Amino acid sequence: MRRSLTLPLGLRLLAIAAVAGAIAWLPTTMSDYHRLQGAGVGVFFMAILGLNIVTGYTGQISIGHGAFMAIGGYTTAILTAHHGWNDVATIPIAAVVGFGAGVVVGLPALRLSGVYLALATFAVALAVPQLAKNYSTFTGGTQGTPLPSHTGSWLYGASWTLSAILFVLAWLILRGRIGRAFRAVRDSEVAATSSGVSLPIYKTLAFGISAGFAAVAGSMYVLDNAFVNPDIFGLTLSLYILIGAAVGGLGSLWGVIVGAVFVQLLPTGLSSTPALRAHEAAPVIFGAILIIAMILVPRGAADLLRAAVRPLTSGLASTSKSVPSGMED
Repeated sequence: MRRSLTLPLGLRLLAIAAVAGAIAWLPTTMSDYHRLQGAGVGVFFMAILGLNIVTGYTGQISIGHGAFMAIGGYTTAILTAHHGWNDVATIPIAAVVGFGAGVVVGLPALRLSGVYLALATFAVALAVPQLAKNYSTFTGGTQGTPLPSHTGSWLYGASWTLSAILFVLAWLILRGRIGRAFRAVRDSEVAATSSGVSLPIYKTLAFGISAGFAAVAGSMYVLDNAFVNPDIFGLTLSLYILIGAAVGGLGSLWGVIVGAVFVQLLPTGLSSTPALRAHEAAPVIFGAILIIAMILVPRGAADLLRAAVRPLTSGLASTSKSVPSGMED
């Protein structure tokens, strides 16, 4: 069983408000380039949040979420470039298309688990970009499709507004009956079935919700780039999403932002270092840092947060026991 944060609801909401305030304040101190980088963190936040639902909370391993980002990205690109849609208006459509794609992948995946499911999603991650190359009439093929450009400030605001919406949605889903069913499936499929949880329904639903989140991230991803072609949705993107989920902490919403910062800003920072770029050493350093992080904090950043708040929660618990009956706040 995974441990969860035990802070009172009021303190959790206060922590969320503090993080939201910091995210809203940061762009006032940054250049347009750094706002664009911040928008990239928001994109990975949404994608990692989606992966966490299917892998962290339901226990289904997926290494193909870049494919669902591609589906969302191409939905936005096709509707915008070929049908004259407003780019923001395409995002809900991308979420619905992504949800449907997740259900389509989730249904045959019901017979798979563990490494076999991981390999199946790996195949999806390889196939979707290739399909985009083959159907160039709609997708632009390897030449790609240009999209309307936006300022870094607009992209930052749009990315984090969508991130906030998806975070609240994920929180509502996971704290309710559906979330309890997801965790039951993750912890023991036999026990979940004996408790009346339908494995096909909830496993497929988890894939659909997760893919819908990734599709929204994919829409913002192509808007950030003002361009789309199959190469930007390569296998590396799927691996980065999985790495971000592991670094943030699977089965917890609290470390997602740490994972997003890790996979967006660390590779960018290493690649922009002249010495590392000259020797093509940035990927090696990134891999070494990742290995060290996983050795030191195998449960991810969420586990560090649990350790940090444990004295506070223990103090609150002891205080509540020492307060006479009828005197609690």
